[in-house]
Amino acid sequence: MSQRSVLAASVSTRAVRRWAWATLVANTVIILTGGLVRLTGSGLGCPTWPRCTDASYVPHQELGLHGVIEFGNRLLTYVLVAVVVGTAVAVWRWSGTSRGLRRLVVGIGLGIPFQAVIGGITVLTDLNPWVVALHLVLSMYLVALSVWLVVRVHPRAGVAASAGVQRLVRVVYGVAWVAVYLGTVVTGSGPHAGDEDSPRNGLSPETWSHVHAASVYLLVALTLALWWSTRSGALRRPVLVLLGVELAQGVVGLVQFWTGLPIVLVALHLVGAAALVAAATWVVLAARGGSSEGATGETRSADQPVPA
Repeated sequence: MSQRSVLAASVSTRAVRRWAWATLVANTVIILTGGLVRLTGSGLGCPTWPRCTDASYVPHQELGLHGVIEFGNRLLTYVLVAVVVGTAVAVWRWSGTSRGLRRLVVGIGLGIPFQAVIGGITVLTDLNPWVVALHLVLSMYLVALSVWLVVRVHPRAGVAASAGVQRLVRVVYGVAWVAVYLGTVVTGSGPHAGDEDSPRNGLSPETWSHVHAASVYLLVALTLALWWSTRSGALRRPVLVLLGVELAQGVVGLVQFWTGLPIVLVALHLVGAAALVAAATWVVLAARGGSSEGATGETRSADQPVPA
């Protein structure tokens, strides 16, 4: 037995799947904690980067609770790094691994330090709303990659959707990303700047809230059309999940708009945006027919490795 086989055999399929899910959860949680930093006005709790202050990497008493909150979010980046490193090791040592799967994990891993740098730039630019938006969109992209990883280590036999359905799926996915980005534009014009002295993007919150809402209405309509086209196929479940997330997001968005953007609802809406990206990514992958590491049309048990 080769050295690669010995190492690969030491990690089960179940363990790899758990690590993949941990990567998805960790990338979602850090979106929530980053949002809470902004929502509590702690965005400049550590006024510089990579240090917390010019003289220290950790907050001091004068920075108060805001410094603790901002520094705590920075520390969570190291937790995310640890999770992704653990996932990478598991994937490398899994007998069902492949070059594509390893590249996917490396891509997720490289996105984290890049994300940290963008986060640093947000601090150095006093929470410029356009940079903050880029910071969030990159986090959403890492969520999408994490969903891809989860799906790839859960191979399922399936038949690819028709060309027409796949085109509709791509349109739905594109509109979902547009809706998410427009949400960041609305946020950049609203009251939750992250610090009382941080700039806003100068756009009308009411106008752009309506623009964002219009993109959501379009997304729901397209998803309903997709559901109608796939009512009896393998896409039915992921499309229904996506539709459910969209409707829940719409309700939360409307309520938070009518109630003056309370912190709890804004935080829930932020997590919902991550769930929207995750569900939409699942639909795209399901439309390709099966998922993953070379599914060949046969069903495999939870602990049976997939050939590389």
